[in-house]
Amino acid sequence: MPRRTATMLASTLAFIALLCVGVFLPVPYSEMSPGPTVNTLGSTDGEDVLKISGRETYPTRGNLNMTTVRVTGADYRMNLVEAIYGWLAHDNVVVPHDTLYPDGQTEEESTQENAEEFTQSQESAKVAALEQLDIPVTSRVVVSSVLKDSPAEQRLHAGDVIREVDGTAVKEPGDVAKLVVKRKPGEDVVFTIVPADAAAAAEKAGREPTATQKVTVPTVKAPEGDRAIVGIHAGTDYTFPFTIDINLADVGGPSAGLMFALGIIDKLTPGAMTGGEFVAGTGTIDDDGKVGPIGGIEMKLVGARNAGAEYFLTPADNCASAASDTPDGLTLVKVDTIADARKSLEKIREGDVEGLPGCGAR
Repeated sequence: MPRRTATMLASTLAFIALLCVGVFLPVPYSEMSPGPTVNTLGSTDGEDVLKISGRETYPTRGNLNMTTVRVTGADYRMNLVEAIYGWLAHDNVVVPHDTLYPDGQTEEESTQENAEEFTQSQESAKVAALEQLDIPVTSRVVVSSVLKDSPAEQRLHAGDVIREVDGTAVKEPGDVAKLVVKRKPGEDVVFTIVPADAAAAAEKAGREPTATQKVTVPTVKAPEGDRAIVGIHAGTDYTFPFTIDINLADVGGPSAGLMFALGIIDKLTPGAMTGGEFVAGTGTIDDDGKVGPIGGIEMKLVGARNAGAEYFLTPADNCASAASDTPDGLTLVKVDTIADARKSLEKIREGDVEGLPGCGAR
């Protein structure tokens, strides 16, 4: 066989071998890409995303779109060719697998965690929105979760309203731990509670639950340190003066909180908050209206611009990343709080875009 032919054959076989390695060799990476955006003022599957009953609402115009990111599943293993393509693709980001699924987290565990965060973000969005409008919201301290095999298991249950601990009234979730640690490990703590089912029945009937029970729970030593614990996490539950339903399936995580809150405010106030403009955004939100950072900001910017957004409400802590690669035609608007977002939307509505707080020069 001529030397040139043999060389070409060897090169071809080597290329095929490398291609096979690239296709079949798994690498420890996952991919993030722009996900769909949803107008919180609109509808999906024929149902309003935000449905408010028991309170007067007003017509809205324009868009207040929440944004999402698609990620490869926990059980999916990219091959080398896919990873290289993802690195080269402008609209995708390849990240270490453990970044998205830490400590060997399964897809089921990730989905459950995202669902819990999504539910909490909805509650915080409702609270922040109503507080912006000076609409009273009633809060109470509850058992948010009970640890398996802990002293509290079978004694306390998620949803139980905690009135007192050892006879001292509880006003904030942090009060519970402060009162429990006053005991030494092995001593009993007496909880005065309204059982979850009784609390739910009272809320459905539109009244405050009054019947309480005393539950004695022994303490044990914490896994780290010498403090006493009973094995619960305390949280806050809210009672709203009217019904706010957020209807959105197949979405998880806390990053839609800001846009949900703004959508609620828009529906509860006269006039179009955006003036009919297409505004998208992202950001977690706490009960006090503070906007927090999120992951995948670059992907959300691309998704928003592809959907037609002209303005993007950007958490202040994400501004640097967002400003480094902003899609053409998209104006970044920096927000620290929901009040900031409302002021910026007012400027957009009035056409005063020069006065918008940006994320810096591109």
